Amino acid sequence: MLQFSANLSMLFTELPLVQRFHAARQAGFSAVEIQFPYELPVADLQRLLQDNQLKLVLINLPAGDLMRGGNGLACVPGREADFRLAVEQALRYAWTLEVPAVNVLAGRLAEGVSRDQALDTLQANLQFAVEKLSGVGISTCIEAINCYDIPGFLLNTAEDMRQMLARVAHPSLQMQVDLYHMARMQEDLPTLLQQDWRLIGHIQFADTPGRGAPGSGELPFAHLFKQIAALPYSGYCGAEYNSGKDTPATLGWLTAYRN
Repeated sequence: MLQFSANLSMLFTELPLVQRFHAARQAGFSAVEIQFPYELPVADLQRLLQDNQLKLVLINLPAGDLMRGGNGLACVPGREADFRLAVEQALRYAWTLEVPAVNVLAGRLAEGVSRDQALDTLQANLQFAVEKLSGVGISTCIEAINCYDIPGFLLNTAEDMRQMLARVAHPSLQMQVDLYHMARMQEDLPTLLQQDWRLIGHIQFADTPGRGAPGSGELPFAHLFKQIAALPYSGYCGAEYNSGKDTPATLGWLTAYRN
């Protein structure tokens, strides 16, 4: 069964964030995700979710300067203390808002740091995050991002994620598979979904090459959504695409593919 969530960091951006919750509910979503919800107090988010009868199913761990062009936190030696503070902040939001999963962005390979050093740092930080979050029943995800949108990002492929899951070796650490990023890296999406669904905690999607809504590019979403629906995958599929200035006009796929 397909369960869709609206990523409020990329959909309904024609509205202020506080108005996007109502817009998502009106459009037919029962679940949302937010990349970085920390601009709003927890109490405000709790009210917005309750008022609109929405579940918040995914947030990102604070990522430091990553979204401003920096290296982020998780794979950068020397930033472990900042990473632990980020875990505490995400834990407070996720616990209060009943968010089932928190995504950790690995970050960029810093100048003067070897890939092995960065991977060791990421592993240690993930082990800390997983222990903290799993202790209250919250899963942790890691995401591979294509090397074109964020040059230098440490994890780019499905194999990168598999290897990090094996290194951390904790059952609550899962893959967040963004079909857009994986398609940009020339991954075979049907094979990836079929082989790795047990490792996947969350799926996101956008079409390629423009990162628009399904049907705006070349990905075979009718086939992909049918395949996901047939899998024993119980998670959500998050719509995380560039919706422009009229999000409702891009939502034809929701009617077409929602069960």
